[in-house]
Amino acid sequence: MYIFMPFLYFPEDKAEYIPAVISLAVFMALAGFAMYLFYKKSKKDEAEFNKKYEKRLQEAANPPKSE
Repeated sequence: MYIFMPFLYFPEDKAEYIPAVISLAVFMALAGFAMYLFYKKSKKDEAEFNKKYEKRLQEAANPPKSE
């Protein structure tokens, strides 16, 4: 079984995992921040869309009267 996975490396000294855990934490925090920004932008776009949609509905319900 070892022949099929020579790229795997599990260090005896577990302190070698610390940089990997730190970089994982940093990237997870950045991913969470990116998700927050996407969520915030999505809510802003949704509010803008709903405002335009309501305006169009009002225009369709009350067409301008020609004299």
